[in-house]
Amino acid sequence: MPATHANAHAITGMITRLNRPDYDRWASQIRATGGCRQPIHLRGKVEHYDQATGQLLHRYTTKHEPDGILRVPCKTRRASRCPACAETYRSDTYHLIRAGLVGGKGVPETVTQHPTLFATLTAPSFGTVHARREHGGKVQPCHARRNAATCPHGRVMSCTQRHHKDDPRLGEPLCPDCYDYTGSVMFNALAPLLWKRFADAVRRRLAKLGGLTLKELRHHLTLSFAKVAEYQRRGVVHFHAVIRLDGPDGPAFPPPAWATAEVLTRAIQHAVTAVKATAPAYHDQPERVLRWGDQIDIRSITLDGDLTDQAVAGYIAKYATKAAECVGTLDRRINPLDNLEAFGLRAHARRLITTCLALGAIRELAELRLADWAHMLGFRGHFSTRSRRYSTTLGQLRAAREHHARDTEITTGRLPLFEEDSVLVVSEWEYAGKGHSAGDLLLAAALTSKPAPGGRP
Repeated sequence: MPATHANAHAITGMITRLNRPDYDRWASQIRATGGCRQPIHLRGKVEHYDQATGQLLHRYTTKHEPDGILRVPCKTRRASRCPACAETYRSDTYHLIRAGLVGGKGVPETVTQHPTLFATLTAPSFGTVHARREHGGKVQPCHARRNAATCPHGRVMSCTQRHHKDDPRLGEPLCPDCYDYTGSVMFNALAPLLWKRFADAVRRRLAKLGGLTLKELRHHLTLSFAKVAEYQRRGVVHFHAVIRLDGPDGPAFPPPAWATAEVLTRAIQHAVTAVKATAPAYHDQPERVLRWGDQIDIRSITLDGDLTDQAVAGYIAKYATKAAECVGTLDRRINPLDNLEAFGLRAHARRLITTCLALGAIRELAELRLADWAHMLGFRGHFSTRSRRYSTTLGQLRAAREHHARDTEITTGRLPLFEEDSVLVVSEWEYAGKGHSAGDLLLAAALTSKPAPGGRP
């Protein structure tokens, strides 16, 4: 419907909700979701029975809730879909990462004495792209070249612009027809495998540097890590990782004396150059070998230096809530029959997507599932992952938050207190939809928005 009609419809819906007798309860549900933009609607009940007598002690049912449903947070990690839930995910990730650096959440503070590095693994070049370069605090020309060559497609491979950080051309190829779109999406598809082989190669190198076999290494030290994937503007992922050496039983025990930060650096440097992943051959194209890029950054993490534990945890947590939005793609799956022209995509992102869809239709490449992950430009791995013993888990952090909320409800009398061992809990839930109507969305935003500093609450 036209914008003016849509606005009028939203306002009418908002007024209707405000005038309903159950508005206060509805507002309480909305506040409980923390401002979720697309809350999940549940219909059902929870009953508490005395296990000894079978007596019904307490019953909750959504029949008496506004609209007959309970609204709960969607809990997505994507900031593009729900900023409120993504902020919770970001905060949890921050505390998880930082606990592995300074202790807490079940990790002893002595972990600060373990060799720990922050490594960035990049993708190789697939063609020259517009870039923002700085030197000495001054922005440099993008690709200023004297007597620049002309590519086979008639484009001069030079750019003298000093790009602004928000310039939409950043990441765009100087010549799209020269750019290796096939290599770009295949690297994204194989990046999770490259990371796995990289981690295995680091362990093998550590064993060799320590004069041990790989089987013996597990009895001397553990390689712990936490990583996040970040999309560069050109549409390929690279990984930021905290990599730490622990004793054989995890962060509560120190690694052997020979396992130093210098030894870990050497192992990482070797592993980056040693591993590879191979894309299958298809049609008249041979197998393609993909490796990490030449640019690798390995830095020490300190408590008070240039790269602090807080900075690292914040950096990883920030990218844990993002995906490929910076490249200009969509945050949902793309159907091969979709009209990409209708989505207003950047030309570069659209070409990456069409490459995924085209390659995804080739039988020999079916295992890469490129068509399914075209909206992610071929990448199908987890954005944020941790080794088992790095620190706490997101599940444990969520469980602690749920226990705190339950204890608060018991303390305030909103939930009866039962002896857990003597009570049988029977739950019945069904999915009943998600999201807000246009009017409810306006009200929810007003209810959960934070007041400006110095303003009225």
